[in-house]
Amino acid sequence: MRVEETFAVARPPEVVFDYVTNPEKLSAWQTSSRSVEPLTDGPPGPGSQFRERVKPQMGKEFEQVTEFTEFERPHRVHVHIVEGPYPVDGTWSFEPDGDGTQVHFVAEGELTGLMKLFEPIARRAIARQFAGYHRNLRVNVERG
Repeated sequence: MRVEETFAVARPPEVVFDYVTNPEKLSAWQTSSRSVEPLTDGPPGPGSQFRERVKPQMGKEFEQVTEFTEFERPHRVHVHIVEGPYPVDGTWSFEPDGDGTQVHFVAEGELTGLMKLFEPIARRAIARQFAGYHRNLRVNVERG
């Protein structure tokens, strides 16, 4: 399964990258995240892990452990799901665009169980969910 989206944010790549990689900001833009707990010490960077408590649009709350497996400030970050029921990883790339940033997002993963049987529906639902997250991200970052 693969979902892609490109969108613009009227702030420099460093600002957008720092917002996306700040675990304290996650629930402000990924509204299904209920809480985020760092599992590694220090500021976010390569290898940083976090436990998220997530309530999807449909279904019950679950936990997942995510890790920054790529962390190239301010150009690219990849988040890998280390533990959790939905193994869909995400990659954000940030390119300067005038005074702002062009953000390209890719979500990829192998769906299992019922989600695999209904992959076209799941893909559309995941695409809608991330489009909403990215609208929140853009609004929040542009407001400062």
